[in-house]
Amino acid sequence: MSQIGGFFELWNPVLLLVIVVVGYIYRRFVAKGKGNSTDVEPVSASQQISFYVGLALFYIGQGSPINYIGHHYLFSMHMLQQTILYLIVPICIWLGTPAWMMRSIMKITVIRAIFSFFTRPLIALFLFNMLFSIYHMPMVMDYLMINDLPLFGYHTMLLFTAFMMWFPVFCPLPEMNRLNDLKKMAYIFGNGVLLTPACALIIFADTIIYDMYANVTVPFAHLSPLDDQQLGGVLMKMIQEVVYGATLAYIFFRWYRRERKEENDMELMETQEGLNNQGGNWNRA
Repeated sequence: MSQIGGFFELWNPVLLLVIVVVGYIYRRFVAKGKGNSTDVEPVSASQQISFYVGLALFYIGQGSPINYIGHHYLFSMHMLQQTILYLIVPICIWLGTPAWMMRSIMKITVIRAIFSFFTRPLIALFLFNMLFSIYHMPMVMDYLMINDLPLFGYHTMLLFTAFMMWFPVFCPLPEMNRLNDLKKMAYIFGNGVLLTPACALIIFADTIIYDMYANVTVPFAHLSPLDDQQLGGVLMKMIQEVVYGATLAYIFFRWYRRERKEENDMELMETQEGLNNQGGNWNRA
């Protein structure tokens, strides 16, 4: 296999059209919120940027040459694709989704029931990591990579469970926020532990464990199949550590700022009460 695919194989125009439509619908929701500001909170510029970055990264992961090269040539590109789709895109989308927009979606009974069940922390935690680990079993991945329909179905499940897994951490709805900040940090730590075996299996394997990557001829890289396989595991583990570390820092500093604000508010109230009591004593005197 020495020829790279054509334009439509490298760049998915249908997916690009879907991304544009989703971005347009989001923009209309944002405009509707601005026009009805008495009922909904405004969507900040940072939220909008986060949502659009999530859409762009989804296209890069699924519709750009990363997808084609990862499927046909380089295992390391396939692992890079997975880190983008499952560890980064959901965070950007949830951070860019305002509460009032989510509430309007939750009015649909079926969707609310799905979210209520699949975003329970333990279910979300174990379901994604279980499916992710099963996917990287050699016999499972080799089968999926040569069967497009099962591959599409499995990737759809992984993407769905990835969104559900990140929901308890970046929940847009206060009323559905089941975890306090300390529990969220423990939840992220648990995710890191559960994701490690799949990465370790790949990094420390001394033979090619995926048949589909064993005999490919890569026309643009100087990597042996074994080096490419180990690089894929390292990429997944390194990016996972960066993403989880950044998430832990984000939650910690948000918790710290809130605690400091509450302490300052309490000190201000105590000072004000002291001044009021002193003023009353002066008046009585």
